[in-house]
Amino acid sequence: MSLDCTAAFVTLAATDFNQLVEFYLCLLGRKPKIYLADIYAEFMLPGLRLAIFNPKASHKREFANSRGSSGMSLCLEVANLETAIADLTVMGYPPPGEIQIASHGREIYAYDPENNRLILHEILK
Repeated sequence: MSLDCTAAFVTLAATDFNQLVEFYLCLLGRKPKIYLADIYAEFMLPGLRLAIFNPKASHKREFANSRGSSGMSLCLEVANLETAIADLTVMGYPPPGEIQIASHGREIYAYDPENNRLILHEILK
């Protein structure tokens, strides 16, 4: 038995929908392909769809305690790590730590307005 999966994408629940959409609009430098005011926004990236949704009132409690507590991270590969860090800092969300060297490149953790972990990653050349 297997799922007949036709697509996969990441969704983030937002307690402040407009703030989170604005954050990703600035971070990604693109507008959502799908946008329903105060309900849903979907950004198209190479190899990924990122959706932000405002949970229905009947489901808000389900998401209220999950802010930033998930083991999931959104990893964004960037061309220049220092530029990405500078952009996040200007946006008001500076990464709290230092650049780390990993076997696959350089990376740093940052957080969006809902405290979801971002991993900004630059491949070593």
